Amino acid sequence: MSRTTFPWGRTFALAFGFFGISLVGPIFNNFVPLLLKQREVGALAIGVALTWDNYFNIVLQPLVGALSDRTRTRWGRRLPWLMVGAPLAALAFVSIPLARSVAGIMLAIGLTNFALAVFRSPTIALLGDLYPPEQRSTANGVINLMGGLGAILAFLVGGALYEAALSRWGLSAAEVAPFAFGAGMLLLAVGVVLWRVREPQQPVASAAAEPSLRAVWQAVRQRRLAGHAGLGRLLLALLAWFWAYSLVEAWLSSFGKFVLGLSDGRVAMVTAVLPLTFVALAVPAGLAGARWGRRRVILAGLMALTPLLALGLVVRTVPALLALLAGLGAAWALVNVNALPLVYEYGPEGQAGWMTGLYYIASNAALILGPPALGLLLEWRPGAYAMLFPLAAAGMALAAVLLLGVPAAPAEGGNFARDR
Repeated sequence: MSRTTFPWGRTFALAFGFFGISLVGPIFNNFVPLLLKQREVGALAIGVALTWDNYFNIVLQPLVGALSDRTRTRWGRRLPWLMVGAPLAALAFVSIPLARSVAGIMLAIGLTNFALAVFRSPTIALLGDLYPPEQRSTANGVINLMGGLGAILAFLVGGALYEAALSRWGLSAAEVAPFAFGAGMLLLAVGVVLWRVREPQQPVASAAAEPSLRAVWQAVRQRRLAGHAGLGRLLLALLAWFWAYSLVEAWLSSFGKFVLGLSDGRVAMVTAVLPLTFVALAVPAGLAGARWGRRRVILAGLMALTPLLALGLVVRTVPALLALLAGLGAAWALVNVNALPLVYEYGPEGQAGWMTGLYYIASNAALILGPPALGLLLEWRPGAYAMLFPLAAAGMALAAVLLLGVPAAPAEGGNFARDR
């Protein structure tokens, strides 16, 4: 692949996979807490339910990522996992509001999380297969742009469908409408990936044979013993910033409803501002990471997120919330777009599935710990939803400190790539 020619068309086709995944997530995070609250489920239990996907992810995504590294079929290594996981996820997702009991809702949530975990890691691992290191931040910018568009559609269309169904057919139909929309769009988006993306016979960035998982671990250990502890420290920083963001993602709809007094549908539409600004900055953030260094750009984003989140403690009006979310979306783009490409720089080429799995171990461990932290606080101080903001600010500040201690990525040589 030419270093000067970027495959925009293929990248947008690949990005539809993340578009579908990112569309499901906001619908889940916005409507599942409200769905469970209406059935008199406690705040701590809601917070735990919101983390189930991460328990599946932390186990299944590294395993599936590694298995997809070794998968050999006529359709490629990664795409078969999409063919199986996406239909199962769509069916389970639409079953969540159709369940007649809390136990049924929980079962549908678990099945949804399992199916999404089956194909998410192979989908993202295609980034490492299809692009050389110098193109990954730009490609990830496009992928995150499409993911942001998916989130915007989830908030705006999901919220509008909820309000329309509520006024015309009642609460039961309103609860189903956003989930049915999300399931249909997930299938459509994955269909685009399967139609337009063709996997290479061998990852573009590695002409050598793939090392085994044991060889990957030995390589990481050798770099650490040589003083290159960057991967471990980077994963700790990543854990901290995803812990902080998970608080916002999981509890923002509850803050809007119970503190600002917004309706369920309007909460979803107001929070669309965050992914809207994220989308606007996604591709520029990727280009900035490629030009000035991913660590520097991520650090700039963390240093912006910390004071912005602290200001959230005093937000009590919709215009103030809109302004805050706009800033958070822009700063989050600098962090999130460059995170996975930076993780790839600290690992051996040819094992994108395994490195993607490590990325998701850290991020999902954070997401497991995040929502229950505020849920526990709410059990002690009911109604203290605004505390999500200072807690998240503390997490971002810790991530910035940890990232400052991450040494430069290993110099190019062998199977390792330079931090660009």
